[in-house]
Amino acid sequence: MNKSYVPLYRKYRPQKLEEIVGQSHVKKALTNAIESDRISHAYLFTGPRGTGKTSTARIFAKSLNCEKGPTISPCNECENCTNITKSIPIDVIEIDAASNRSVSDAEEIIQNVAMAPVHSRYKIYIIDEVHMLTPTAFNALLKTLEEPPANVIFILATTEVHKVLDTIKSRCQRFDFKRITTDDISKHLRFISDSEKINITDDALNYIASNSAGGMRDSIALLDQLSVLNSSKEAIDVDDINRLLGRLSFDDLTKLFECVIKSDSNSALEVLNNIYNQGNEPSQILSNFLEYLRNALILKSADSKLLTGVIQLNDEQIKKLSGYLNDIETHQIVSLIDKCSSYVKELKLTTNPKLWLDVAILDMANLTENTKLEDLQNRLQQLESGHIVKPAHVYNTPPMPVNKIAEKKEEAKTAKQEPAAQVTASPKEEPEITQPVKNASSKSDNTELKNLWIKFLDNIQTFASRAILKQYAKPVKLTQEEVIIAIKSDSWLNRFRDEADRMALLESASVAVLGTKPKIVLRKPNADDDKLSVESLPSEPEPATKKKLIPDKNEPKEVVEDAIEQVERIEITTSDINTSSDKVSQNHSAQREDAGFHSDNVNMVIDLFDGKIIE
Repeated sequence: MNKSYVPLYRKYRPQKLEEIVGQSHVKKALTNAIESDRISHAYLFTGPRGTGKTSTARIFAKSLNCEKGPTISPCNECENCTNITKSIPIDVIEIDAASNRSVSDAEEIIQNVAMAPVHSRYKIYIIDEVHMLTPTAFNALLKTLEEPPANVIFILATTEVHKVLDTIKSRCQRFDFKRITTDDISKHLRFISDSEKINITDDALNYIASNSAGGMRDSIALLDQLSVLNSSKEAIDVDDINRLLGRLSFDDLTKLFECVIKSDSNSALEVLNNIYNQGNEPSQILSNFLEYLRNALILKSADSKLLTGVIQLNDEQIKKLSGYLNDIETHQIVSLIDKCSSYVKELKLTTNPKLWLDVAILDMANLTENTKLEDLQNRLQQLESGHIVKPAHVYNTPPMPVNKIAEKKEEAKTAKQEPAAQVTASPKEEPEITQPVKNASSKSDNTELKNLWIKFLDNIQTFASRAILKQYAKPVKLTQEEVIIAIKSDSWLNRFRDEADRMALLESASVAVLGTKPKIVLRKPNADDDKLSVESLPSEPEPATKKKLIPDKNEPKEVVEDAIEQVERIEITTSDINTSSDKVSQNHSAQREDAGFHSDNVNMVIDLFDGKIIE
């Protein structure tokens, strides 16, 4: 064993602030603090692992205690710098909170804080993974951390800052370390490779950097592991990394992906068995395939200019994968990702991983049928939740725009006001056509009001508002000029009045049922409600109306066509409006006559399962 060998991540640990990769905001802030002599008594360094928190803490300690300092460029030669580099605990004490987390450990720190530093300006405590301290230990340190002696500095480092007590965080200057970019990691790895004479391709370095999750230490450790494959003849490439780490090659994953998008189950199973027989574990296979699908989704969705540093493929691999993406849609890739991730979770719980691996690949290989089934399932979920905007073709008469309805209404009035010479009906018949029903106390009017209310509720396009109206609202008046609804709950009355979205639902339902956009009045119930009338149009126009609009056979063709169009308009604004509802309400209007007076839960079950109440 070579005792002089030092791992690369320790050998190339930064010794000055300018040597830290990335974290420019932290370097600038600490540099200004040293130069302006504004040193705080407590610092909190937080961020992902391997981003330089502990290294920065040591460099900051050197800068403060260097014999030539305080300085932003410690000499790394004096006794204080050497002791910090070698982790000799004299005036800079490093504590691992994961193994020193009890109250007794905190009390020991408190007792030693009062002692003056031996050789340096400051006694500095670097507490790594500080979130591992118990709440009791935190509370024991709290007072000391808030008001330590003038020559004592605390530097706390953690990867999980949310676990640190707020009372601790409020007493520290906080610095958030960001993930190091793939480009910065790759450049630093190239510097180390050239210094150590490691023959490795740029693609391999980029591959290492992209798989390190923004951590420099992990990247350097992997490069150190790959250095054993170093050869002066052949450079280390991506395939060498995959073989060393037990990862699947790009070509194997591409073959599997090709079989999946072609829904070729037999070929997919054959490719899978070849991959499995190479010694790859099921969880590793699915995890690598999930990563491959992620790259495919980004390549399919994102602009080519944004791929640098995001997608983990080289130019040749991007070109090859792009050729397969023409045969698959974005939502299908998302579906594959969803399935693959669910099977990755399943593998962690099963005692037969190979079984679930086969099931996963066969399931994904039925891509075409699965996406059709998922579409049906999504539509069913929307139906059950009630959040469906009914398409126009569901109704017998499609809802018309408000401006068109106004035009047709005006044309209908004009048609009714034509000269008497064109009317063949007697004057006694006219009131029966034009006057609305006034007798609200009659049984037929109450029934008509109920039927209109049922149609009105069916056209409320969100389940929540429809259920609320069924539970708390009562129709008072439903006419083409005015809609009056009494709501017995003050809170819901105010919400329907004040919220534009809910009022828009009422207006849309009014247009669909009544054919116009009437004035909508929402109020509390009162004793005079029964005196108001339905005032709805008759369900079918009287023959006199049609006689009024049908011209003589000898009139010009243009006049005949215009008259026919007027008849159609009148029918739309009368008969069709009263009968415009979806097929469910047509088939079950008799069974659901009192649906507006049941509880919302009962009505929801009736709506979802096309049911009825059996007395």
